[in-house]
Amino acid sequence: MKPTDLRGILRYIPRFRDKIFVIAVDGAIITDDNFPNLLLDLAVLRSLSIRIVLVHGAAEQIRNLGAEWGMTPSNLDGTGITDPETLKLALTAANRLTHEILEGLAINDMRAACTNAVIAHPLGIIGGVDHQLTGKVERIDVDFLQSLLTQDIVPVIPPLGFDGDGRTYRVNSDAIASALAEQLRASKLIFLGSADGLTSQGRLLRQVPAFELKQLLNHRQTEIAPDVASKARWAVSACEAGVHRVHIINGRIDEALLTELFSNDGVGTMVYANEYQQIRKALKKDIRSLILLTKNSVASAELVKRTRADIERRMGDYYLFEIDRNPVGCVALHSYPEQNKGELAFLFVAPSHENLGIGSKLVKFVEEKAREQGMAELFTLSTQAFTWFQSKAGFAEGGVNDLPPSRRERYEASARHSKVLIKKLR
Repeated sequence: MKPTDLRGILRYIPRFRDKIFVIAVDGAIITDDNFPNLLLDLAVLRSLSIRIVLVHGAAEQIRNLGAEWGMTPSNLDGTGITDPETLKLALTAANRLTHEILEGLAINDMRAACTNAVIAHPLGIIGGVDHQLTGKVERIDVDFLQSLLTQDIVPVIPPLGFDGDGRTYRVNSDAIASALAEQLRASKLIFLGSADGLTSQGRLLRQVPAFELKQLLNHRQTEIAPDVASKARWAVSACEAGVHRVHIINGRIDEALLTELFSNDGVGTMVYANEYQQIRKALKKDIRSLILLTKNSVASAELVKRTRADIERRMGDYYLFEIDRNPVGCVALHSYPEQNKGELAFLFVAPSHENLGIGSKLVKFVEEKAREQGMAELFTLSTQAFTWFQSKAGFAEGGVNDLPPSRRERYEASARHSKVLIKKLR
């Protein structure tokens, strides 16, 4: 997606306006060449009246600083033991990064403030091991952060926590981001790291419900890459606490943040807390989306071309499959009541959402609609996907004589020589 594609962005504005996005950036991303572009993306979000809370990590900087000082840090990511020397490293590294972030935000005309809004206490003794100066989030000073946000100030949160006695603790930035998203009731929690998202068995997970991810972490944790395991765990925690959407994306990729938020396809992984898919009847305002969604398939002759007038003439036959209110699939059911038959047509799933079972869901949906209308048989025509219909959807090969007379005439006139597939409905 191009950031200049205003039509793609503008339709999201009513949904996102005045909402809070907690954005967690790994330390490695802040020193990456793409970070200035990421700051521009944050400026775009602010211009759309989206309220941003920025959390940053510091693991890479602590490692590099330790090498510079001739030290071996006891804890890089805020989950292990933090001894006093490592805390000194963490303080120095975090302060440097915070300053760099404040400078970058100032360049992009965004006001920001580093805060001590994370109240923490010691992680304590776990399994007989004293974690010393490693902390965990006790609470967030929500009122303080809300006062900044209402003044258009971006709170910048380092990977540190503070207790009432003025002690400082090293805290995992993913954990801080999850707590912030929960207590601020953020609409989105966004993790920007070096991985493209969550992968399982070598496949990038585009969308995954929180309960499925939790099961994966509990029973097949080795399938999740170690560098994103923390983000996966805290994504589940955030969703269980009421955050609707958590995104895990690669912060090294230019335009990744805007593409993830303002396009149907996205580029990373979205973990969601509630059922966000639905099949609904298409409306006139959806005709342009239907045509754009299927234009490549029409160009390759997989689907028959339909004009706006064609679709509008049989508007009630068309359905959209939406994910988070974005169309990613479609189908049509044309009825032939005299023959008690229905045609499953215009079945399409966006390439970015293939192999997620969406096609099967659309076919089952049409079957149920056909049964509701008392149809005894479905047929479909296909030039390229006929093996899928036979192996996955339960259709059998038929012939031209299985088509209703009016449909047979159009079939013969088209000269497409599509295979005719039929399915009896009980």
